[in-house]
Amino acid sequence: MTILVQPFTDINPENVAFVAREIKKVYPNVKILEPIDFPENAYYKERNRYRADSIIKFLQEKTKEGYVTVALTSKDISVTKGKVKDFGVMGLGYRPGRACVASTFRLSKENSNEQFFKVAIHELGHTQGLKHCPEKTCFMRDAEGKNPTNEEKDFCKQCKTFLIHKNWKFNSI
Repeated sequence: MTILVQPFTDINPENVAFVAREIKKVYPNVKILEPIDFPENAYYKERNRYRADSIIKFLQEKTKEGYVTVALTSKDISVTKGKVKDFGVMGLGYRPGRACVASTFRLSKENSNEQFFKVAIHELGHTQGLKHCPEKTCFMRDAEGKNPTNEEKDFCKQCKTFLIHKNWKFNSI
């Protein structure tokens, strides 16, 4: 599998390079694509947001077998969650899936690049089949409407073992 990093035209190239570099540390087969515009149907005018589910649908149609796409943006993204039609999120990935999206919009200003990587790697974990993890320091923990990324340190042993079976590479477990 190859991880395709798909920036949208709004995102700073330095943010993209940082996230790609960090992903390569655990999954070396990464390719950065040229920036693209958002699909028109993803824009939710009422809230000036982009629908994460529409972005993923658009990307999944473009992502061939053997690839997974992680889209990166600075725009506000949202999804329907329970009875809330337009719930703002940091990222979204389906389990399993061929595409996911991560946004800088809801991140803290300090160490935002590191937080952005953690959101991206979390969503990539979902595409590989990982569920949310109860471990509070694991990249796969549920954000529960907050931003817990500063508490996350790595994938826990159980999540790492799962990803190793998907050919992910870790220096130690």
